[in-house]
Amino acid sequence: MTCWIQFGDLHACEGDGWESLELFARLVEEANRLRPGAVDFAVLPGDNANHATEEQFHRIAAVAGRLALPLHVLPGDHDFEAGSLDTFRALLAPAPLPRLEHIAGARCLFLDIVSAGSGGPDFRLGARQMAWLRRQLAEDPGDAPTLVFMHAFPCDLTEGGDSVARAFAEAGVAYVGTGHTHYNDLLNDGAVIYGATRSTGEIEEAGGAGFSLSALDGDVLSWRFKALDAPWPFVLVTSPADHRLATDIQSRTQIPEEGFEVRARVFAADPPRHVEARLGDAPPRRMTSEDGLRWTARFDGVADGLHRLAVTAIGTDGQADTDRIEVLVRRGRERPKRRPIVAPGHDVHSVRAWPEHGIPGGQLGPNRNGGKW
Repeated sequence: MTCWIQFGDLHACEGDGWESLELFARLVEEANRLRPGAVDFAVLPGDNANHATEEQFHRIAAVAGRLALPLHVLPGDHDFEAGSLDTFRALLAPAPLPRLEHIAGARCLFLDIVSAGSGGPDFRLGARQMAWLRRQLAEDPGDAPTLVFMHAFPCDLTEGGDSVARAFAEAGVAYVGTGHTHYNDLLNDGAVIYGATRSTGEIEEAGGAGFSLSALDGDVLSWRFKALDAPWPFVLVTSPADHRLATDIQSRTQIPEEGFEVRARVFAADPPRHVEARLGDAPPRRMTSEDGLRWTARFDGVADGLHRLAVTAIGTDGQADTDRIEVLVRRGRERPKRRPIVAPGHDVHSVRAWPEHGIPGGQLGPNRNGGKW
């Protein structure tokens, strides 16, 4: 299993009295409270410095340096306002882009969609990076799933967005994580899950700052937003899939049959004292764990159809949290064939509102209905 935190675009700036940077510092403190091994890495998806000044990058780097997790920083259009990424690279993200890293059993591709364009919303991969990407996607990954991180959705690219999204789908990329939107969103184009985490510094939708926690458990992708003011513990059901995030109708882990295992990860500073799973209106079933982090329970004899699944964890201080998903149970004889992908990587495939996972569904931001910024 691979698990990661994604922060939102910081837009760190003296213009707001460094408020967004203070929020980022508090988010770093929250992430540092987690038990070792709970999360494998973290991502800043771009638009880190609002005006690409040296002071802004210095201040961001000072806060980012406090994070106990490995941090991967991408550039956004605001990081390019100075006309190059030289200061960004020197002070905040010296590792070259694009790059491939193997993390917790996954192949993670980190991309730069800014410097091949003009630096504004002229997002491009460029010929050289596109050739590199195609080589990476053409390699046999073996059992290692592929995750991609870039500043914006493929549909936001000035050129080649459709071909990039199709390349992701054809290569079996499991997940693409982005920023840029200012709002929380998940897309499922029938092959790939795309996730955007709301901005830290420029929020236009209901809700405050926070970060998303995601996991890839086998072929099941899970995503949930944790608000800064939400207490620990925090629960993430990692298997089976919520039907909104199922990309393979033939998969018995994404769309299970009558008997299946429920797996969940509980994030906290200490192991919870009690974790239970409840399917529909049936009595809750106690989950078990060997490490206090990964919890399991089994359900058998489940009827066909859509079922509500809730996993609740109670911490040592009595605080409780519940993750709720909807699981589609389908027998093997009823599994239809996969259909061709239409508009890959486009936000027409948004899951829309999913309040339980922190998605209001209004899509308020720079490429939707926002106007404040």
